[in-house]
Parts: sequence; structure tokens; C-alpha cells
Amino acid sequence: MATIDITRSHGLVKEAARSQAEDLARSLEAKFSLTWKWVGDTIHFDAPSGVAKGTKGEVHVAETSVRVAIDLPFLLRAFKGTIEEKVNEKLAKMV
Repeated sequence: MATIDITRSHGLVKEAARSQAEDLARSLEAKFSLTWKWVGDTIHFDAPSGVAKGTKGEVHVAETSVRVAIDLPFLLRAFKGTIEEKVNEKLAKMV
């Protein structure tokens, strides 16, 4: 079960939503040393090192929604609220 699980509706064409999700993944890659890859309509990511080490999750892009699920390692769970807030801010800009 994900530590953070957010689903947000979007009014974008699916390809535009995928592009936005990829932009988000690229920014997280640069900021937190996350690695990511597309599998179908889902970006799978994890942090093998750095400040977010042990974090993993996915961003699934559907026709009318985007779902972000993140598993935080024990040491980062204290920051769940802050991380969830930042994800919501990014999603609000996306969709």
C-alpha cells in the first residue's frame, strides 16, 4: 500500500497529460536523483541513492485522470504531509 496516493482528474488530451507527467519525472530526477521509466501509460520511479533513497512509486496517466502513488521509506514518512502537499501543487499546475 502506498504511503501517498493521489488521484486528480484532468481535462487534457492523454498525450499532453503524458508529456506533463514526463516533465514532472524529469524534474524529480534532477532534484532527487530518481530513476524512472515508462511502462505503458505508467511512469515507475525509484531513488536508489540521495536524500530520497528508498522512495519508489508510479504516476499513471489515464484518459481523464492522473494517479500518483508513492511509497516512502521509514525515515521520510515524517515528511509525508509536506511531500503530499508538494505533489498536489505539481498536479495542480499539470492539470
